[in-house]
Amino acid sequence: MMNHIVIFPVILPLLAGILLLLLPKRQLFLKRASSLISAMLQVAAAGFLLNIVNSGDILAYALGNWSPPFGIVLVADRLTAWMLIVTALVASCALLYAIRGTDKDGAHFHTLFQLQLFGLNGAFLTGDLFNLFVFFEILLLASYSLLLHGGGRLKTKAGLHFVVINLVGSTLFLFAVGILYGLLGTLNMADLAVKVASVAAEDIALIYTAGLLLFAVFALKAALLPLYLWLPAAYAHTTATVAALFAIMTKVGAYCILRVYTLIFGAQAGPVANLIEAWLLPLALITLIVGVFGTLASTRMRQQVAYLVITSIGTLLTAFGMNTEAGIAAGLYYLPHSTFTAAALFLLVDCIANRRDVMDDQFEPGPIIQQHRLLGALFFVLAILIAGMPPLSGFIGKFLILNAALAHWALWWIMGIVLITSLFTLIALARGGSMLFYRAQAPHICNIDPSADVPRSVLSVTGELTSVICLLALSIGLVIYAGVITEYTTAIADQLLQPEAYIQSVLNMEVKQ
Repeated sequence: MMNHIVIFPVILPLLAGILLLLLPKRQLFLKRASSLISAMLQVAAAGFLLNIVNSGDILAYALGNWSPPFGIVLVADRLTAWMLIVTALVASCALLYAIRGTDKDGAHFHTLFQLQLFGLNGAFLTGDLFNLFVFFEILLLASYSLLLHGGGRLKTKAGLHFVVINLVGSTLFLFAVGILYGLLGTLNMADLAVKVASVAAEDIALIYTAGLLLFAVFALKAALLPLYLWLPAAYAHTTATVAALFAIMTKVGAYCILRVYTLIFGAQAGPVANLIEAWLLPLALITLIVGVFGTLASTRMRQQVAYLVITSIGTLLTAFGMNTEAGIAAGLYYLPHSTFTAAALFLLVDCIANRRDVMDDQFEPGPIIQQHRLLGALFFVLAILIAGMPPLSGFIGKFLILNAALAHWALWWIMGIVLITSLFTLIALARGGSMLFYRAQAPHICNIDPSADVPRSVLSVTGELTSVICLLALSIGLVIYAGVITEYTTAIADQLLQPEAYIQSVLNMEVKQ
């Protein structure tokens, strides 16, 4: 019976989405309650699953009771549980922010939100490449609809670019899947790992091609250079709630790179071993540089946070690109930090922009906003978090990455780029904070009617910032429990770099007759 917990993170958002679709449109309170309960149950299910696999067990669940590699299988190991818990926590905080009013802009917001979680959780759990493609398509449909939530010209334009580029990625994914199935007769990841290692010499070039096509698809999902151009506009023009949820979206691409290129194309893959090792690290470092330039050049707050997401994915994939246990472990610690912080910044920036009247999120001196001390303090803490200043989780994550690089041949490149881009990130955020708070002026100087701004009590503002405070608390938790968490991420890295247990757990699983 314990194995059935594996399907819960997939079933819960799917059933919740169906239920929410059936509820009357006017029952907003009921929709909010149902969506929140589903999100909280997903946190509980992910936490329970993490506790089970913490000892190193790998749970395989055969859908339809068809034995692998012929049937579709869901697989939960340490990495899966880690991604599920991060996703559930970010989604819960984003949903808490949405129910304060932004969810009213669309009749099916909560249904789409749950379907987005269905796609995310399915992508993390699936042990089948074609099923991964299916969950990617669910993600694309739900995220496109969420991106347009509330309507508007800029959202429509960004959404069109988003969907066209991702449809091209889906086409490439099908090409890669078709090549692998045509040559190897399977799409089960564990079975592919076995068969790729013993592929015939005349098929190596095609396997190599399929592997690189998959890398292009995952790099597109992760917003890795040069496939990142869709992200700034998409994240900057959607609602804060959706942007906060999308903070985990790029991590799906990073997860797929880590999973596929340690399991199928890892050190044990024979003639195609370590397929992308020569590509990933240089592209990640260049992505980090480009992301920082975008952060410095941003003229609006939401745009700047979107480029910070690109910067964080460059840092994360730099860690994964080292292809060592220490590097992967450091990246897996940095992953929740960057996700929580980016989501919190999107929500906080929305709170600030809503108080600046016509100035919105522009980097121009505006009126002094109400509760500017509280908002300024939160902005300051999040800025030093995402820039990697001590003693918070950003510093620990980057310290672990630099420590892992000490034994790597690209040490000076990694250390130089990570440290310099961290400095430039801090400069960009300091400039933005100065513009928003230090150089703010009295309303009458800015030709703003002070009576137009509805007074808010500290209690009201604190309620509005609940999601930001929760995400900040999660980041602080990464500091308090850094020792326990790094032990867990090291165990994940060790399990990934020794995929034999994963392969045996899937291919040798018992199925009821």
